[in-house]
Amino acid sequence: MTDWLFLTEVFLAGLGSGALYAVTGVAFVLIYKATRVVNLAIGEILMLGGYAFFGAAAGWHLPAWVALPVAILAGALVGAVVERGLIRPMIGESPISVFMVTIGLGSILAGFVQIVWGADPLRLPEFLPSAPIFIGEAYVAPKVAYGFLAAMVVVTAFVLGLRFSRGGVALKATAADQAAAYSVGIDVPRVFSLSWIVACGVAAGAGVLVGAIGGISPTMGVFGLSVLVVVIVGGLDSMAGALVGGLFIGVVEAFAGTFLGGEYRFLVTFSILILILMIRPYGLFGTHEIERL
Repeated sequence: MTDWLFLTEVFLAGLGSGALYAVTGVAFVLIYKATRVVNLAIGEILMLGGYAFFGAAAGWHLPAWVALPVAILAGALVGAVVERGLIRPMIGESPISVFMVTIGLGSILAGFVQIVWGADPLRLPEFLPSAPIFIGEAYVAPKVAYGFLAAMVVVTAFVLGLRFSRGGVALKATAADQAAAYSVGIDVPRVFSLSWIVACGVAAGAGVLVGAIGGISPTMGVFGLSVLVVVIVGGLDSMAGALVGGLFIGVVEAFAGTFLGGEYRFLVTFSILILILMIRPYGLFGTHEIERL
């Protein structure tokens, strides 16, 4: 007989991890939407956020409510430095050149955390409530539940901000036509900078949530590979696609890991990626446009 309670718990766990994929995917989309840069270092920036939180909380003995903003600010600072020092000088270069810069950046960040904190996995100080959570009879791990709620708040703020704020309107105008945005007085370079700053800050915050659930290590950057699948499935320039794709991939990975084994999780994920690229290369919600690197 089908154990529906067990299946429900696996599904809820998948939604929890999918929400973290979604919020990181939104950060990925924000950079791509504004600058047309495919930032493959997003997983390493997420990793850096987890380590920054660990350094502030365990190293400096700051309370969690202070260490979290420190981690987010660290990610935002990295975003500002990378945009101004690496990405802006590459304007006008081929997309593959900028793409390779982000790959190199990821390697640098992974090496940096190994030099500072070592290569061994670490656990973050406990800061999330640990009381059991049940939805009906289904048990949800508290860290997963709170991570889901935090991720949904961030994604909702992104969607509303893009729709109603002046910065969101400026970003959408810049994404649609940079020359037209210049002509109506939008400071396009500032939009570029803000997109990197906000996106990297959000990715760093997501790294704290991911680290709280599974610990931190220099290999956390592999999280970015699943995020890449998420945004390709949902659409590289679609916030809604990042949300739907994140939740979908999270659930698929949860069931694949449960019934096939953890080693097959990425096999299933990347099989879906190949299928989407063959059938709908611009994603479920992305602009009907194919850009060759």
